[in-house]
Amino acid sequence: MQGCKKVVSIQDISGLGRCSLTVVIPVLSAMGIQVCPVPTAVLSAHTGYSEFVMRDLTDFMKPALEHYKKMDMKFDCVYSGFLASSEQIDHCLEFFEAFPDALKVVDPVMGDGGKAYKTYTKELCSRMVELVKVADIITPNLTEAAILLGEEYPTASMCSSEIKSWLVRLSKQGAKIVVITSVNLADGGMSTVGYDKENNSFWKIKNDYVPAHYSGTGDMFTSVLIGGLLKGDSLPIAMNRATAFTELTVKTTYSYQTPWTDGLMLEGQLPWLTSYQELRDYTNL
Repeated sequence: MQGCKKVVSIQDISGLGRCSLTVVIPVLSAMGIQVCPVPTAVLSAHTGYSEFVMRDLTDFMKPALEHYKKMDMKFDCVYSGFLASSEQIDHCLEFFEAFPDALKVVDPVMGDGGKAYKTYTKELCSRMVELVKVADIITPNLTEAAILLGEEYPTASMCSSEIKSWLVRLSKQGAKIVVITSVNLADGGMSTVGYDKENNSFWKIKNDYVPAHYSGTGDMFTSVLIGGLLKGDSLPIAMNRATAFTELTVKTTYSYQTPWTDGLMLEGQLPWLTSYQELRDYTNL
């Protein structure tokens, strides 16, 4: 019997508001994958709340890595998400270097809706490129893609040739696979797009529009994508799986008119991840 795949997930954990590790752990666990969390910070509530209490755990990261190295641990994936300081980028780079055989995934969490998050300084955003350079897979939303490329956030819909150019340019920074979420395409509406550099293939999945925004959506998408790829999905099928589950939880949450700060109501939807699904919504971009 084959053992569980192991994913080191380097990001914060918040008590209120489903995001980061409180999304990553249940999603990947439901997909039969073990999550080994390396928390970058502990928060009473995520930063979208008007008030929160935070404890920075930067000084925990290096000792945790040294312990894993001492134990000669092997991991199938190292996955970084929300980071609280420039120093934490250095520690993420050390994790990636320590486990060269692991799939390296960077969700370059920096902003949304055309703006950087209030905790992300210009220095932190510019240093995110260092992580992107060593990643196998990156999963920015459109805002984060613009920041990484030094482009203005597009307020109008994008044509296919333009977003293809962005995907290729991002891959030239280092990643083999680039997936951009929340892209408004002129010929496809709100979509998720992806690029596989090795096969020079471009993929698109159309998203149903829901007039709401929730914390943790990107964390959920990237976690399902990682789970699918580790279990043998092709890139378009993994994208389809991640998009479909995220859309399901967004629609469920919207139907209850849940405040955006609460995050996505994923608990009741987790069985979907283990049920058989016909995933055929992907098309060539």
